[in-house]
Amino acid sequence: MPVIRQQGFSLLEMLIAFSILAVSLGILLNIFSGGANTALVAEEYTAAVQIAESLLAASSEKTLKVGQESGIENEKYRWLFEVSPYQLTSMSADPLNEKANLVKVKVTVNWGDDEGEDRQLDLTTLKLVNKAHGAQ
Repeated sequence: MPVIRQQGFSLLEMLIAFSILAVSLGILLNIFSGGANTALVAEEYTAAVQIAESLLAASSEKTLKVGQESGIENEKYRWLFEVSPYQLTSMSADPLNEKANLVKVKVTVNWGDDEGEDRQLDLTTLKLVNKAHGAQ
């Protein structure tokens, strides 16, 4: 009687192969979804930086008054624009101090995602303003 050799894979070998494939695909899917999430967060930060920088740039074109302004951009980003006096102790005897004020300009941009995690970006700068024109 001739010996019949089995051709192909057994059921156990097929189950092990499919299990390895399922675990590998799960890991790959997790890696790709993490990369997509990171790209989304980076895009949100870029938008927040652009909003804050545009508000700071616009402050150069207007008379700065001590106080706060707030608003919303793109129905997602809440911003707060703050101007406060800033005094250096070494400027007290400086003749420039009699003609100009140093003010601190701070822009804060807040936004959140669906999971309730709020993110925040702060940009702060100092500006020199003419005492006759603003920041009183």
